[in-house]
Amino acid sequence: MFGIGAVCALTLSISSKIFYVYEDPRIALVEGHLAGGNCGGCGYAGCASAALAVVAGKASPTVCVIAGSESAVNVAGVMGVEAGSAEPLRSLNKCEGGDRAADRFYYIGINSCRALAAFNGGKRVCTVGCIGLGDCIRSCSFNAVHMGPKGYPVVDQSKCVGCGACEKACPKRILKVRTLSQRLLHFNQEDDPLAPCSQTCPAEINIPKYISQIKSGDYRAAVETIRERNPLLLTCGRVCPHPCEEYCRRGIEDEAVSINQLKRFAADFEVKSGHRFPIPCALSTDKKIAVIGGGPAGLACAYFLRRLGHGVIIFDKMRNLGGMLRYGIPEYRLPKKILEWEIDSILEMGIEYHTGVKLGVDFDLESLISQGYDAIFLGVGAWSDYRLKVKGEDLKGCFTGIDFLTRFAKIQQGDSTDGSKPIGQKCVVIGGGNTAIDCVRTLVRLGAQEVTIVYRRTRNEMPANRVEIEAAEKEGVKFHFLASPVQAIGDKEGRVTHLEYLKMKLGEPDASGRRRPVPIEGSETLIETDMMITAIGQGPDISFADKGKSISDLSVTRWNTIDADPEILQSNIPHIFTAGDAFTGASLVVEAIGGGRRAARAIHFYLSGKKLNPVPKSLLKKHIQESIFDLVSGIIKSPRTKMPELPVEDRIRSFVETDLVISKKEAEFESNRCLDCCRICYNKDAA
Repeated sequence: MFGIGAVCALTLSISSKIFYVYEDPRIALVEGHLAGGNCGGCGYAGCASAALAVVAGKASPTVCVIAGSESAVNVAGVMGVEAGSAEPLRSLNKCEGGDRAADRFYYIGINSCRALAAFNGGKRVCTVGCIGLGDCIRSCSFNAVHMGPKGYPVVDQSKCVGCGACEKACPKRILKVRTLSQRLLHFNQEDDPLAPCSQTCPAEINIPKYISQIKSGDYRAAVETIRERNPLLLTCGRVCPHPCEEYCRRGIEDEAVSINQLKRFAADFEVKSGHRFPIPCALSTDKKIAVIGGGPAGLACAYFLRRLGHGVIIFDKMRNLGGMLRYGIPEYRLPKKILEWEIDSILEMGIEYHTGVKLGVDFDLESLISQGYDAIFLGVGAWSDYRLKVKGEDLKGCFTGIDFLTRFAKIQQGDSTDGSKPIGQKCVVIGGGNTAIDCVRTLVRLGAQEVTIVYRRTRNEMPANRVEIEAAEKEGVKFHFLASPVQAIGDKEGRVTHLEYLKMKLGEPDASGRRRPVPIEGSETLIETDMMITAIGQGPDISFADKGKSISDLSVTRWNTIDADPEILQSNIPHIFTAGDAFTGASLVVEAIGGGRRAARAIHFYLSGKKLNPVPKSLLKKHIQESIFDLVSGIIKSPRTKMPELPVEDRIRSFVETDLVISKKEAEFESNRCLDCCRICYNKDAA
């Protein structure tokens, strides 16, 4: 027996050497950091298979869909690699049409979305909408998807593990499994189920969604929906001219929904709650970006880059961040305490900043590159006022719009040692845009006895916001139309005393679509003034382009804007990107915010080593034609909620905020006026 045992032992010993199977010890370590559920949500047979795939390099550290970011970090530590974007994947339904979409075909005996889609695209009139037979529901192993009462699938986010089964099952690609970063990087596309208002918004906010959340009383969710596209919701709720409302379907048959007032209501809710809602960010990428300019474009770009996990440092020439929001928009429209609260929310994400430093003077591109910055964003704004180029515009008492507003804003905020307020008694402001209106309304509050706007076209052609024009009129501002300045006339001391202008008449439309003003010969007229402000527009100050070898190679347009690709916003210097007024010329705040996010997308791809392609089927400044209606049936007219505002006699005595926020009851009423539109679906009032 002893001999037999010895032979067996020897045989086993030799066999173990010959048939030895090595198992990488990392497999067990990785498996130990996975959830241990063997759910199959990751696409592998179980956690052991998933761990084997990670070690073999066939799966990333984020393979486990239910264990979360901590698991990904631990697995990455075992493998000696970066965790990457260890963000949870979640399924989202983009279509909210459902049963509201009419049927164009009736199918008998087919109960599968995929089968039905193979026959003429499915039964719905909407070509991109949900078919509604529930392939996605049957595919989900976690009971996270169910059919909602309106005929489209609803995802339970608490149960969803982001496995992607529902996305694969849906023939219309309505359900998308994405991380937060992927959602932040999504831009409107031609085949998206989008309402006309969302298509129009330069920031591409999901307007029907946040209005629906306000309607249900979930104000925090509304804030988070807006903030996924626009970090400056408090600001935009006050100063945005809401181009979205021009395409509100209700407005075709009735007054448009007061979208901007609802946005402000939601934004103000967060402030009044007494605490900031947390803003999640991806794991650090160890990349560093310099954002030059702390205005709306720079703040938006910095915000989205930080949310994507990048390090951001803002540089600004002014003493405080905010750009034109702080120094160009008066206090009565945008209180600086509100602006500071919003900027602080962005900075508290971990964004550094340096103020009082100017590009081309205190630093240059070479110094930034030598300090290890991986990319540079130029959001320098449009601070250079256009001049009339007429005789006498340099007389004492003559100013330009942005210079005047900035000078006064600095005095108000203690940024200036000049305590003087050079206000005349008979003031004339030349121009018809928002800057001109801001100037006249500021002059009224500063105590000017007579304030007049001189504009070379008529009221109908004024580019300023209608509500701002009407507010100025209520506050006593006079309007002098069809008048083109010829020269400013001064006294012996060189101080302006009169403005000479020519009377005009309107001719044929020009390139802007507005009728061209034509002078009437021999109609020279004088208007008395002791203070004249020219507010006819402004452009970027690109004097920094002459400072430094690298920046001198930057391509600029004949309008002194930075030349860049309109989709990816990359300049001719590969690591330099731009957006906002520096790229478009003076434009809307919300346009700058949308541009900042688009530039952040391009910078993110650039830093990731990905090819910088435009957004596929981009809807940039275009509309989906089938979604634009001429007639909207079933509308029962209801009065639009009026914006509450301070009485004229009270507001013209100070710079207290003029426009106020609507009440909870008014927000509920106004949100119920929304038709909850999708691409072609909407809720009929009569239904």
